[in-house]
Amino acid sequence: MKSDMMKYKGYRATISFDEEDKIFVGEVFGIADSLNFHGRSIDELEEAFHDSIENYLEICEKIGKNPQKEFSGTFNVRTTPALHEQAAEYAADNGITLNQTISRALESFLGKQVKA
Repeated sequence: MKSDMMKYKGYRATISFDEEDKIFVGEVFGIADSLNFHGRSIDELEEAFHDSIENYLEICEKIGKNPQKEFSGTFNVRTTPALHEQAAEYAADNGITLNQTISRALESFLGKQVKA
């Protein structure tokens, strides 16, 4: 089974391959803080991802900040956390924003194209 995502401690990251530098690149999504990492092998990438999350949690503790978590269920529309998660994964898999995903879902549900 192919997956372009990694999961660790409730955080998810999308993975891509940088052909020029010949490295895997990861980016944690679903939070406003920017967390990126890279590695030359899958094992190295996974270790860098875990280190990135551990460092983030450590820094948050040191400065007294609550670490952000994914999928709060609120984004101008209240929904369930599970539905929020599915929509965010769909957006990431399809290279579009969460707003575009929700707009498309509403357009489909309403059976018409909404003019922007």
